[in-house]
Amino acid sequence: GNRGLGEHSNAPASADFVAIACGKHHSVALRNDGTVVSWGRQTDTPKYAGFVAIACGDFRSAGLRNEGTVDTWGNRGLGEHSNAPASADFVAIACGKHHSVALRNDGTVVTWGAHADGQRDGAPTSA
Repeated sequence: GNRGLGEHSNAPASADFVAIACGKHHSVALRNDGTVVSWGRQTDTPKYAGFVAIACGDFRSAGLRNEGTVDTWGNRGLGEHSNAPASADFVAIACGKHHSVALRNDGTVVTWGAHADGQRDGAPTSA
């Protein structure tokens, strides 16, 4: 739980993490076995393995799976999930406040999620 402005008591006590990411009210960690754990206000973390990278936006998270697909979980209010790409050729992911970006193995970029401030305008289409 929250201890005011200091640390949180519900962070997992483990020594097998290889990556971490923070959202507005949650944190996510990637274990060396490809599973993810989260703490804070996010409770719908995937319960399966195969992740190689993670990212967080304000109220949701994204994970890059070993076969090159992207999974998203958390808030579903601004298209952060419904427009997520379905292809299997991604090599990197990142999240903004309400939008996400994925890099394909050919160097092109895909964006999805909120667009109120042009977050998805001007994404490069080639390497």
